[in-house]
Amino acid sequence: MINSRLFISITNLLSNYGLARNYLASLKRGYSVFPPIYIKPIFKKDEQEALFQSDEAKKIKHELVKPALATDTCSDFYDERVLKFINTLMKDGNKKLAKALVTKTFEGIKRIQLERYHKATTSEAKANIELNPFVIFHHAVDNCTPILKLLAHRKGGITYQVPVPISPGLAQHMSMLWLIKAANEKNSHKLRFYDVLAKEFVAASQNQGRAVAWKQELHKKCQANRAYAHFRWI
Repeated sequence: MINSRLFISITNLLSNYGLARNYLASLKRGYSVFPPIYIKPIFKKDEQEALFQSDEAKKIKHELVKPALATDTCSDFYDERVLKFINTLMKDGNKKLAKALVTKTFEGIKRIQLERYHKATTSEAKANIELNPFVIFHHAVDNCTPILKLLAHRKGGITYQVPVPISPGLAQHMSMLWLIKAANEKNSHKLRFYDVLAKEFVAASQNQGRAVAWKQELHKKCQANRAYAHFRWI
C-alpha cells in the first residue's frame, strides 16, 4: 500500500520540477482492496438458485468472493442500469439528490403515460401504451445507444476522423449523457429538470427527441468517414 501523505508530498515535490506527469504515468495504481483472484458476488436469489442447480456452483465452491455492495439488493426495484444513470447524473458526490431527481423523473414518466392512457379512445390504443417507467427508461437508453464512434487519427500531417466500434459500457454512458444534456438544454426557469427529463425519456423511448438525433448524427458522420475505417489498423 502507498502512504497517502508520502504520495502527496512526492507529487508536490516533483511538480515543482515539472516531473509530476511523468512520475504519475509510471506509478501503478494499487488502491484496490481485493486482488484479481476474487470473483464478483451473486446476490440475486433467482441467480443463486440457477447456479446451485447447475454444475457451475461446484467450480466456484472454494473461490474467494468479493462482498456485495451496499446498493446490491434483491428488491424488485433493483436495476443496475438505473444505478448507473444515478451515478452519471450525480454531481459533487451528492447521490441523495441524484436519487431524488431520478425518482421524480420516473413519477413524471408515469403521469405522462397515464394521461395518454386515459385519453386513448380504443382498447387497442390503450394496450399499446407502456405504463411501466422502468421499461420506458430501458427503451430510451437503448434507442440512444450508438454502435460506432469517431477517433482522431493523424497521418501525413492530416487528422482523419476514423469510425471504430464502441464498447458497450462507453456506448451506454454516452447514451445517458446525451439524455441528461438534452434535458439540461431544454430546461428553463419555468420547468423543473426532472419534468423535462421525463419528457425526454418518453420521446427517446419512441425513437424521437434530441438525444436520438445526436446518435443518428454520429452514425451519419461515421458513414461519411467510412473510407478511413482502415486507418484503425495502421
